[in-house]
Amino acid sequence: MHDERIAPIATVGGHRADGRERRNGLSGLEAVFQRRRRRAGAAFAIALVALVSMVAGIAIGSSHPNPAAVRLVTPPVPSGFFARIHALAGTGRGSFQAQQLAAENAAINRTLAYTPIVRIAGSEKREIALTFDDGPGPYTPGVLAALRRAHAPGTFFEVGFMLRWFHASTSAIVSRGDPIGDHTELHLPMSELPVSDQRNELLDQAAAISQYGAPFPRLFRPPYGVYDAATLALLHKYRMLMVMWTVDSSDYLRPGVASIVHTVLAGARPGAIILMHDAGGDREQTIEALPKIVHALRARRYRLVTVPRLLLDDPPPRDQDVIPSAGVGAG
Repeated sequence: MHDERIAPIATVGGHRADGRERRNGLSGLEAVFQRRRRRAGAAFAIALVALVSMVAGIAIGSSHPNPAAVRLVTPPVPSGFFARIHALAGTGRGSFQAQQLAAENAAINRTLAYTPIVRIAGSEKREIALTFDDGPGPYTPGVLAALRRAHAPGTFFEVGFMLRWFHASTSAIVSRGDPIGDHTELHLPMSELPVSDQRNELLDQAAAISQYGAPFPRLFRPPYGVYDAATLALLHKYRMLMVMWTVDSSDYLRPGVASIVHTVLAGARPGAIILMHDAGGDREQTIEALPKIVHALRARRYRLVTVPRLLLDDPPPRDQDVIPSAGVGAG
């Protein structure tokens, strides 16, 4: 008896790969792949036709005289409760940011009603302000990065002509919501300038920062800490508050990271305004010291705020030293 054994029929992807495929001169796999290529080509042709039809339809619809022929989908406009939430979260009138700025400006006005200068705020709350002079500069991005990582605010007193090269940092400060004060246009000692030049130093800097989104500065810090009666008269005219400092970190001397940290912590007290620098020289030590300072101050239960917020939360005492200074300082 003749023994006929049925050979298993190989399948690939559900397709037969038996002798019938081989009779066409192709192996089973080759036949399957050839069919798949033909089907892929047909699918591509169908898709291409559909795409051309869709583009043609859009072109015809866009030129149709009836606007209803083209249906536009627009996002829903928030209303009621959600509209209020949307407004508060924004930056326009009625937002939390706008309300905060208005409150801080009012605090500056209240302070100006009894003193033209602030060296320290009140002592009722454990709040401290970190301030930075002489920027923007090549180290300002590093200072901003350190503050961002530490979730800490800063108050910046910028020199106007520096924006010609480093205005990106000014834009970044504005985006952060940190205040920018006036540190003059050319960083000249105000007490050595005539009134007209002092005015130019103030207003030219204000014009420079305004090009990058900063409002007219309400705060002013004199270079080297020097000023005279003419400076105070100009600040009164433009409703600007002079902000000096409680603690000079001496970071501009580059005394070492440990020394900068020690100086700041040794002078820290409620209402203190800390003087540091983000430009005017090599500020790598300042950048390295910042996270250590922030961590140590918070460990002592201090809250870091901007100068305007410091004035709002804990108004400065009236007995500020306002005697004009002619000596060269650190600012």
